[in-house]
Amino acid sequence: MREDRDLTHTELAAFGAELDALRLRTLENLGAADARYIRRVRAAVRGCCWIGRGLLMFGWFPPTWLLGTLLLGLGKILENMELGHNVMHGQYDWMNDPEFAGRQYEWDIAGPADFWRHTHNHIHHTYTNVLGKDDDVGYGLVRLFPEQKWKPFYRWQPLWVSLQALLFQYAVAIQHLRLDKYFKGRLGKEELRPLLRQFNAKVARQWAKDYLAFPLLGLFSGAFGAVLVGNLVANLLRNLWTFTVIFCGHFTEKAAVFPASVLEGETRGHWYLRQLRGSSNLEGGVLLHILTGNLSHQIEHHLFPDLPARRYAELAGEVREIAARYGQTYNSGSLSRQFASVLRRIWVYRRPSAVDA
Repeated sequence: MREDRDLTHTELAAFGAELDALRLRTLENLGAADARYIRRVRAAVRGCCWIGRGLLMFGWFPPTWLLGTLLLGLGKILENMELGHNVMHGQYDWMNDPEFAGRQYEWDIAGPADFWRHTHNHIHHTYTNVLGKDDDVGYGLVRLFPEQKWKPFYRWQPLWVSLQALLFQYAVAIQHLRLDKYFKGRLGKEELRPLLRQFNAKVARQWAKDYLAFPLLGLFSGAFGAVLVGNLVANLLRNLWTFTVIFCGHFTEKAAVFPASVLEGETRGHWYLRQLRGSSNLEGGVLLHILTGNLSHQIEHHLFPDLPARRYAELAGEVREIAARYGQTYNSGSLSRQFASVLRRIWVYRRPSAVDA
């Protein structure tokens, strides 16, 4: 359980002012090094994907198939986490480069980027961990906090979570369709139909690329099956990794949720405090931070979603110090520890009688 000190209105104002000042100092310091970094990430994504796809053309030969699949999976993870997610937050809009324009970027997953920009950038980052407002709390399938009202299908949530992890790129895309509202009669067919067309078109393009075009190229070397399975496994690796990182950033033992009433009269200081209390960091080396798109610094990402994620590591020390001075928990731990606490929540809160131990 968290043991955070309640802040007075004066302290909240000062808390918010300190974090605002930290954000402004970082914005003023953005420049060539940040632009060079994201261009190198883009080059790494292209290199991993094309080398990986090239190796898969050699068929099932163990070294090339395994290495090709892993490189393609690595490229997809980097594109999803460190490139696409961060670019779509507008972190590099200041470069005035169309390839890194947040509102134009389209990423390499089944969900249309426009869906993500609305459900994640707008809804989730505005209403982080507010019950009834932030659909990311359990994604409508999982009870992770005792404050969530129990429903009978939560009994089977270990199964739902497993399926969600395997198909994560589809799960986050379907979230935007709001099928729950449709089946409850609160969303009409005329509203759902254009969203379905957009979703189906993006899925068709992704499937045509990964499961038709590249496997057909493999026919020339007799590697159709090897390429097809390699693409499938690479997407699976990306799904599982993304699921793990996102759940570890939001649903660990010390992460908090909030009632909708918290939004009434919410100040900048209140908003910052909610981001801090609702987020969890992962501790590790540079490679872990890059592979997570620096969402290993989920606290800093929720505080400053529009700052280049490569800056979060240097901001973390100051954020931790500010949190300590105001008597707030800075929730950080190893990947194994944080993920274990997520799995515990999934198991414990499947029952209606569960209490937060």
